[in-house]
Parts: sequence; C-alpha cells; structure tokens
Amino acid sequence: MAGASEARVMHASCVALQGRAVLILGASGSGKSSLALELMSRGAALVADDRVILTREGSRLIARAPETLSGMIEARGVGLLGAAPAGPQPVQLVVDLDQTEENRLPPHRSTNLLGLSLTLLHNTDTAAFAAAILQYLREGRRA
Repeated sequence: MAGASEARVMHASCVALQGRAVLILGASGSGKSSLALELMSRGAALVADDRVILTREGSRLIARAPETLSGMIEARGVGLLGAAPAGPQPVQLVVDLDQTEENRLPPHRSTNLLGLSLTLLHNTDTAAFAAAILQYLREGRRA
C-alpha cells in the first residue's frame, strides 16, 4: 500500500466513533480497557484491546487489531468479552492514562507516532472524561 512504510505494535486500547479513533495508552492496570469499555457503552466501537497495530498511510495513522485479538476486550474481574470489531480506523486522538491533567483548561498537547503529530490528552480522573473524549471525536476542541 502506498505510504505505508512501517508498523508498530503498542500495548494500548483503541476505540472509534464516526470514523475517528482514540488510542488509549498507559501502564498495565492503568485502566485502558476500562476506559475503552466505558467509551463503547456510550456508542464507540472496539478497534483493538491490549495490542494495537499502528501503520502510517500518508498523513494518517491507522490503528487495527492483531488478528488473534480482533473482537475481544478484557474486563478485569469479568473475563474476555466479545465485541463487534470496528476494523482499521484513523487515529484522531491519543490519551495517556499515566499522566494526570492538572489544568482546568489545559494547553494543546501533542505526541508523535510514526512521524505524525497527534493531539494528546492526559487523564482527568473525572466522571466526565469518557463523555469529553467522545465529544472531542465528534466535534474537536475549540480553544
């Protein structure tokens, strides 16, 4: 495929809404799958859980699940759950659960993956975090 030069496998979770994916990063036990499940309960579709394959296609970062993990997500204390796989999706946003947001109105942050700059959010530890992520995927950030 033209523009696809390399692939990177990350320990992460990824869900998508309306063709825009959020890549959820964090240490083991940080809540990646839990946040993905919360987003799924609000309408997002599972791209991948535990391992995410990232490839660059031109100016887009595409996330997909390894074949062996497609359609499965771990619910701690419950087990492996089935989920309709969303298939490959372009990453619009990255969330780092290991970093806590201290600012009420944080500065714009970004991270670089496979040579592409992507918006980065830190964990807010608020009940509205999942809703805010979905609204970001729908409409973006204004200021």
